[in-house]
Amino acid sequence: MGIRAQQKEKTRRSLIDAAFSQLSAERSFSSLSLREVAREAGIAPTSFYRHFKDMEELGLTMVDEGGLLLRQLMRQARQRIAKEGSVIRTSVDTFMEFIECSPNVFRLLLRERSGTSAEFRAAVAREMQHFSAELTEYLISTGMNRDEAFTQADASVTLVFSSGAEALDLGKNERDELTERLVTQLRMISKGAYWYRKESEKQQDRI
Repeated sequence: MGIRAQQKEKTRRSLIDAAFSQLSAERSFSSLSLREVAREAGIAPTSFYRHFKDMEELGLTMVDEGGLLLRQLMRQARQRIAKEGSVIRTSVDTFMEFIECSPNVFRLLLRERSGTSAEFRAAVAREMQHFSAELTEYLISTGMNRDEAFTQADASVTLVFSSGAEALDLGKNERDELTERLVTQLRMISKGAYWYRKESEKQQDRI
């Protein structure tokens, strides 16, 4: 990559980081202005258009990046499972670490999931589908059939995202309590799926 291309990528990265840094519990992406983001990134507003067509394109890039970051972390969690043992505990701990270290990334995914922009909603929906699909494939690798694996994955992802929304505004002790509750709830879903499968097998045997 040439020097000019490296500088362009660096500036593009600065714009993305600047937008993420301005998100908070009080400020959503839709409240950010192009001028604010450019100023935070240290560039002239007119230079913004060399990197993104408009603020919506920047936001969609941020959604894609946030979803990819979360999926990468959960892949790493599955690698940690081999050492630490508990699938659910390790996955939940990893997710809560993500919430703690990258709250603005999750805020973006959470808010735009039900935002006013159809493109943003579709982009977040795709990220959640990717998340569910990867969990589905993992569950299939443990012996589940695809339909059961997808149903458990979909329920688990919905619950995790809902708990993540709650975790954003909690202190450490409350977040620890929420983590324990989430682990228990996911284990109940997992055990329910196991016994549902056993009951289905019994019914098949009677046919």
